[in-house]
Amino acid sequence: MNPKFDIPTEITTITKTLENKGYLAYLVGGCVRDLMIGREPKDWDITTNAKPEEIISLFDKTIYENRFGTVTIVNKETNKESLGQVEVTPFRTEATYSDKRHPDEVTFSDKLEDDLKRRDFTINALSYREKDNSIVDLYDGIKDIKDKTIRAVGQPAERISEDPLRILRAIRLSVELGFMINRDLKQAIKENVHLLKDISVERIRNEVSRITESAQPKDGYLLMAETGVLKQIMPELSAAIGVGQNKNHIYDVWEHSLRAMQHAANRNWPLVIRLAALFHDIGKPKTKRRDNEKGDYTFYGHEVVSARLTEKILTRLKFPTKETMLIVKLVRNHMFFSDIEQITLSAVRRIISKVGPEAVWDLMKVRACDRIGMGRPKENPYRLRKYESMIDEALRDPTSVGMLKIDGNDLIKLLNVKPGPKIGFILHALLDEVLTDPTKNKAEYLQAKAEELAKLTNDELKELGESGKQEKNKKEAEELAKIRKKHGVR
Repeated sequence: MNPKFDIPTEITTITKTLENKGYLAYLVGGCVRDLMIGREPKDWDITTNAKPEEIISLFDKTIYENRFGTVTIVNKETNKESLGQVEVTPFRTEATYSDKRHPDEVTFSDKLEDDLKRRDFTINALSYREKDNSIVDLYDGIKDIKDKTIRAVGQPAERISEDPLRILRAIRLSVELGFMINRDLKQAIKENVHLLKDISVERIRNEVSRITESAQPKDGYLLMAETGVLKQIMPELSAAIGVGQNKNHIYDVWEHSLRAMQHAANRNWPLVIRLAALFHDIGKPKTKRRDNEKGDYTFYGHEVVSARLTEKILTRLKFPTKETMLIVKLVRNHMFFSDIEQITLSAVRRIISKVGPEAVWDLMKVRACDRIGMGRPKENPYRLRKYESMIDEALRDPTSVGMLKIDGNDLIKLLNVKPGPKIGFILHALLDEVLTDPTKNKAEYLQAKAEELAKLTNDELKELGESGKQEKNKKEAEELAKIRKKHGVR
């Protein structure tokens, strides 16, 4: 097979440099797989029969800080971050993996075959030589790409025992590529899932994040549940499987949570929204109670328990603190809903104060995910639009003297007067000016204008102030009309 790929100049320069000095140079691993599928590779790896010191001698800037032979070539000029540093590794064989991540010993080889047999999956054991436009495929990786199958190189259990993170990597590739995991590999995952305890939580977190950020995270979590991975790394979420809900729900807690998360993925919302949607009801198994009078189940306080469990999971997996706190806050406050005929702006402001002005829109997204996860046909019904309108109203700049860059205390000091009605009259007169021309809302201008206004009588100032109040009411009415029209509510 002789395909023709579009290889970036930065990569071609490296392989040609090696080949021109008499060495073999192959693209290898995931980048070849992606080229075969028609995807743009995110990372580029090169393997060669040159030894580390020989590689280093051929390039101006390199990084060599490991005992496994990998030399990082630093490209000086590139338009893509992924091409800034490219790893070049000598052909090598590997000994056992005592730390479940790195081989205890590597031996450099002159044979490409030795390098390919240490790879994890057949679709990642492909190599491409640009010089003669040839593919080396020793393990039927091309066939597995055509069949959309993820299969281990050699014995699945051996590959997993070398690096148990391959368990999660197989699941992640499955959802990212839309491939099925081979039966033998899936069985090996089930039998060796306990080995994940030997993997650093940071590595597990990174794979879980990528699964969650994929286009089909629901499928990834179903695979994690089927293989026992979920129970190993997120037992709190695993407890939701099969937990029925009340009559308002057509799905159990597990299915509802997956559908909520998948909606966030369908909308291409970020990781924090997806995880908040996934975990928002995680406390329901612990709070489920039977209401004998109503003949139904209740889950009082589940949002509090859900927030606590969410923080426990994210902290255990060492998610960044800022990200963790935001997700916990969204989970804790996802039950803000109440009757739109009774909800007040002060209540909306309290919600905003709890989660923050920016995060309140994330909260609305989580609520939309919750709704779709219940099987509702519309993400944004009138009730949600009404809330969005009220949030907009609560967040807008107030058209009152509070928006001025000067306040009553400033005027008392500036004018050297005692508190009294005149201060209020001056503030409203200043407001009239600012409403007419917002660019005048500067402390320097307002101070100078206040000194002018202070020379007027109270009656004259009162007249100006009344004009300011009328203008304020007019502006408020116009702004509210725009906000409600934007959200399609009354």
